[in-house]
Amino acid sequence: MRTAQAGDMVLLISDDRKRFLIRLEVGGEWHTHRGVLHHDDLIGKPLGRTVYTAIGHPFLALEPSTHDLLQRIKRVTQIIFPKDAAYIAMRLNCHSGQRIVEAGTGSGGLTLALARAVMPNGRVYSYETRPKMQALARRNLERAGLLDYVELKVRDIAEGFDERDADACFLDLREPWNYLAQVRAALKPGGFFGSILPTTNQVSQLIEALERRGFVEIEVEELLLRRYKPVAERLRPMDRMVAHTGYLVFARPVAPEDAAAWRYRDPKHGIWGVEGPPEGTEGTEGDETDEAD
Repeated sequence: MRTAQAGDMVLLISDDRKRFLIRLEVGGEWHTHRGVLHHDDLIGKPLGRTVYTAIGHPFLALEPSTHDLLQRIKRVTQIIFPKDAAYIAMRLNCHSGQRIVEAGTGSGGLTLALARAVMPNGRVYSYETRPKMQALARRNLERAGLLDYVELKVRDIAEGFDERDADACFLDLREPWNYLAQVRAALKPGGFFGSILPTTNQVSQLIEALERRGFVEIEVEELLLRRYKPVAERLRPMDRMVAHTGYLVFARPVAPEDAAAWRYRDPKHGIWGVEGPPEGTEGTEGDETDEAD
């Protein structure tokens, strides 16, 4: 049976459903107004059970998820929401062994999620122009036990990325369209690109720049998350939901000579990308998706 060990992160949930994260240390103590909880009461024992403080207050001890870690990092800026971070990791094809380049570390929320996705054999290279911000991200990653899988760099990416043939690149920047040449230089041919933006104006500018830079398979998406009250007799949605948090843009870089043939075309209206249809294809028709039987 798997038991909690020194160095593990543990999620503690109080009887009023407040949630806390602690890292276990031999002989350590967690002090709260509900009493002191001794780490040794958890070390060497399985999680998924109730533990008690010295004055008898109960806490449910669980292994934290990536969602829990993201929700409780220290931040001074808005972080990418867990609903977006999980989808980004999937769309960037993150798995153990992958090399991911990120620009716009911020407080390290997405960096944390990407590191969890590529560990133990992968690596995240994260760029940030603000030293104080990256110092906070470093502390957050260290607290989560993920710093070994991340290389943090303080640099303006206008100077370029150090990496070559990276598997994926994600930009959390105000004007990502200004850095697509640097992205292409860092990515392997056909690699995965993503970005997040708050406004449609920015999305439009990015789409135009992606098309001009030879990116195809451009997709724009947003995720809306609605929670439900888990009461079997009266199941209903929560009154509040996590709605718009940003527009997600994904694309793939291909050989420049091939990009024109694979630009997006609206199958209903015949609308091509910014440079118009490739030569010889005007008037062709077809479904957006042609699935094989």
